[in-house]
Amino acid sequence: MNKPSFFLSSIAIFFLFLPAYSQQNSDSTSRTLETVIIKAYEGNRRLKEVPASVNYISSLQLNRNDNTNILTAVNSTPGVIMEERSPGSYRLNIRGSSLRSPFGVRNVKVYWNEIPFTDPGGNTYLNQFNIHNIQTIEIIKGPSGSMYGAGTGGAMLINQNVPVSPNGIVANFIAGSFNLTDVNIQTQGGSNKFSNSISIGRLHKDGYRLHTEMRRDVATWQMQLQTSAKNKLRLNFLYGDLYYQTPGGLTKTEYTSNPKSFRPAAGAFPSAEGAKAAIYQKMFLGGLSNHYQINKEWNNTTVLYAAYTDLKNPTFRNYEARQEPHYGGRTVFKWSPSSLHNKTVFVFGGEMQRGNFNIKTSRNKNGAADSLLTNDDVKNNNMLLFTQADFSLKNDLNIVLGAGVSRFKVGITRQNVTTPKEQSRIYKNEISPRLAISKKIFMDFRLYASVSRGFSPPTVAEVLPSNSVISTMLNAEHGISYESGIKATWLNNKLYTEINIFYYQLKDAIVQRRDANNADYFLNAGKTKQKGIESQVQYSFIRDDSKVINNLSLKVSHTLYDFIYGDFKQLTNDYTNKNLPGVPKNTITALLDIGTKAGAYINLTYYYGDKVALNDANTVYAGSYNLLGTRIGWKNNKTVKLNIELFAGADNLFDIQYSPGNDINAAGGRYFNAATGINFYGGIIAHFGKKSKLI
Repeated sequence: MNKPSFFLSSIAIFFLFLPAYSQQNSDSTSRTLETVIIKAYEGNRRLKEVPASVNYISSLQLNRNDNTNILTAVNSTPGVIMEERSPGSYRLNIRGSSLRSPFGVRNVKVYWNEIPFTDPGGNTYLNQFNIHNIQTIEIIKGPSGSMYGAGTGGAMLINQNVPVSPNGIVANFIAGSFNLTDVNIQTQGGSNKFSNSISIGRLHKDGYRLHTEMRRDVATWQMQLQTSAKNKLRLNFLYGDLYYQTPGGLTKTEYTSNPKSFRPAAGAFPSAEGAKAAIYQKMFLGGLSNHYQINKEWNNTTVLYAAYTDLKNPTFRNYEARQEPHYGGRTVFKWSPSSLHNKTVFVFGGEMQRGNFNIKTSRNKNGAADSLLTNDDVKNNNMLLFTQADFSLKNDLNIVLGAGVSRFKVGITRQNVTTPKEQSRIYKNEISPRLAISKKIFMDFRLYASVSRGFSPPTVAEVLPSNSVISTMLNAEHGISYESGIKATWLNNKLYTEINIFYYQLKDAIVQRRDANNADYFLNAGKTKQKGIESQVQYSFIRDDSKVINNLSLKVSHTLYDFIYGDFKQLTNDYTNKNLPGVPKNTITALLDIGTKAGAYINLTYYYGDKVALNDANTVYAGSYNLLGTRIGWKNNKTVKLNIELFAGADNLFDIQYSPGNDINAAGGRYFNAATGINFYGGIIAHFGKKSKLI
């Protein structure tokens, strides 16, 4: 029996005995699982009542590891894979959405504190966040255009709680392998009517491979002002300064012989170090959100924002410089008619974004811009209108019917030609409906089903890829997703189970290619057929503050995918029925948490990733791997004016050599980016001020 099958069988046998264990150890003082309220689709329902597949990541999950990024927490949820090609270089894969992402986050709409964080060009600088600025994450899997616009992959809602009371200063310090240091200071104060929170942090690490140094400075400011009994005004500001070196992909031979190496020189192209390949990225974002309770039945939330990103990227091919100012807004009206069931809600609103980018490519001379190659002005105009009816009927029947209409325009003017002329494309009148139904069958056992349609126009990075050929003829991709699942709680809410099955058909799928110079370009790839099963089980053995061991919980997630090309022919190559590259068939995670009354705790994290195809022809695969990590610590949590937490941990305890952030369809077979081997860390969190417990 292979490792994942053995692991799953063991877990299944284990849970067969849970009822007996629970009966023998029942305790009336035991605390039940926390009631989680999900904001996705504006429903504000408990997780188990939401008729959709939504992954919820709490503060506790975010703080189970080394506190330097969200990668491990995201990967602990089914159906989502976050990849790190090198420190600071992230990709987000929701049900195969990274098929069109050689780097960065595309085809997923991201919001931060209700502010559209994905720019109007379709790119998301997720690497700009500091984990200390995130309290919770909700991940919507599959088409979400009925509420959040373009993106067949899904949406991510990131929340940093607004300051509501004066609770002092929190200081975090972490140090670890590969010269890891992370310092973050957050101060919060004020009253319920007016409060402020300021956070400043710096993260630095050298990385496992050569030429992978990273440094990130992040500062955020949040302000909340209650202007009246019915109105609250919130300000969110973020500044980020990020630098990281990019080592480049390796061939199989290079990866096997020296996984720590950077891409060597080849022909006329220098090595990654010789080219001083790196990302220099600065970002400013400011947003105002107004929450107004019009009356007992109506309320409105309106957000206005402006942002600016300055990015420079010397590579072994060229030197790219991007200036990306953009602005926009979003408004949501909610009507809860008193004449209907108190959970029935009607939602409607709109979103607008506009960007005026300038993108220059030059020859790269030892990490500096040399002679100009292209100079492009890029204009993006996006518009979204949406509406939704969320009916709560008798007999615990819930019906949600929503639809969004989007319009996207991109225009590119190449300025360094004799007669500049705009090349433009409009993607409009794309309706993205969603129908979802859920029904409570018995006790706390709920069944749901949904069908949704999504569409995703090409991003600016795809219309204007690194080969500098303007591709306004690239079509938007369209998809229909059919999904059904169950959500249930058992044993006095100690056991939570969730399983969903989906079938997703994607037409005109956008896929990435690389030319002989390893420059990327994109094309529409016909059809894909994506079938999957996602499941998770969470059980709290002990939740009782009076016991020596006051917390003992286990969470297991499993993802099983069968993703293939339905119809894809390129010249003389026929990839029909080939596996989609970059998507593992199986992933498994297991989280074990043990806490004591004295404050000591231990967290164990296990992850299994199946092998993945690295090209469309399925001739090369990256191997499967098993990862194990742990964190142990102690915190006093005595609700005194000074609370301290000490912790230490290790990741990749098996010291496995693996490549999770692969370069798909890379020229010359340069698919592999080696991940960090065994590494260690330790840290301290100190909370000064108002009596309050640490997380």
